[in-house]
Formats: sequence, C-alpha cells, structure tokens
Amino acid sequence: MLYAVIMAGGSGTRLWPLSRQGKPKQALRLVGEKTMFQHAVDRLAPLFSPERIYVVTSEAIAVA
Repeated sequence: MLYAVIMAGGSGTRLWPLSRQGKPKQALRLVGEKTMFQHAVDRLAPLFSPERIYVVTSEAIAVA
C-alpha cells in the first residue's frame, strides 16, 4: 500500500520577509488563490485518497 508524504516545516528564513516562523512558506499564496500546501494536495489527489496523504510538520505549524 502506498502513501504520500508532504514535508511542511522550517524556520521561515528562505522566503523572508514573506515567510516567517509564524507563517511558513507552505501557508503562502505564491501562485493564484491557493496556498503552496493546497497545491501539493491537489497534485496528489489524482493518485492518493485523502486517507493516504500524510503531512509531516512541527507542532508549532500544526496548531497555527
């Protein structure tokens, strides 16, 4: 059985000042109206059901 993993985290320094610790790059709308995270899920949707898509992130981002 296959699963997809989305890595979402970081310190928010590469895309500073847009990306900060409280607003990681995955939450930014850089292309269109969707966040980078939403684009990643959309790309995986034809291949994986939502139950097979996992997100690996830090606790700080998970509760934000």
